[in-house]
Amino acid sequence: MSEQPLLETRGVSKSFGAVQALTKVDFDVHAGEVIAVVGDNGAGKSTLIKGIAGIYGFDEGDVYFDGHKVTIHSPREASTLGIEVVYQDLALADNLDVVANMFLGREWTQGYPNETNAAHSKVSPLIQFLRNLLPLTEVEMEKHAVNTLSELAVTTLRSVRLPVASLSGGQRQSVAIAKAVLWNSRLLILDEPTAALGVAQTRQVLNLVRRLAEKNLGVVVISHNLHDIFEVADRITVLRLGHKIKTFNTKDTDQKEVVHAITAGQLNAVPGMTS
Repeated sequence: MSEQPLLETRGVSKSFGAVQALTKVDFDVHAGEVIAVVGDNGAGKSTLIKGIAGIYGFDEGDVYFDGHKVTIHSPREASTLGIEVVYQDLALADNLDVVANMFLGREWTQGYPNETNAAHSKVSPLIQFLRNLLPLTEVEMEKHAVNTLSELAVTTLRSVRLPVASLSGGQRQSVAIAKAVLWNSRLLILDEPTAALGVAQTRQVLNLVRRLAEKNLGVVVISHNLHDIFEVADRITVLRLGHKIKTFNTKDTDQKEVVHAITAGQLNAVPGMTS
């Protein structure tokens, strides 16, 4: 694990009208580690990751990526940095096959098979539009999809030409993660990756999460399942009512201590109350 954080937030806050969703939260993730973000409903987990992902901006505080201060105005800017998010609904098109889903919106066209990400290319909108009119390089895309899945040791798919609708929950989660990794990601945020999965499928996804860290990606896991968190995470950050309570080293804590922090962790200030 690197000494310098891959991503760091310092004192970030976010409010929605009278609701203070985040209050001066410090958070960091290093390349090669899995860090979990846990907390009850309304703790601020989604607000934190959506701010990092550029869905909306923080009201105050700073964000650093690779040691450089950045301002992320949109998901495209986050993607350009190498930040990808796999949300709980996975955002997969059931009627399309695995290859089409992995390249959805970023398809390779003839003449540009080696473009790793059309969205990352610094080209004019006109040039990009003209590229999109060219025929797709189906063979090149299929090869790249197969290679990515192989590198992640995803072995349960019989074919990358199967429609996503025919896949199991664990297979769908693996495809969504591989889709994010395909574009040279450096930081991957997974929102409830094991929700509604069976025992075998959960094991498959947790193994995949660890392999991502072994490939020197920074991985952030948002989950309510503490059993899964303790299996896969190196550190655990607890949020409560928009405040960061503490970050634990997983090997130095237990579920009882984390649950206490989630439910009764001491706040610097009580939301909605003035001293």
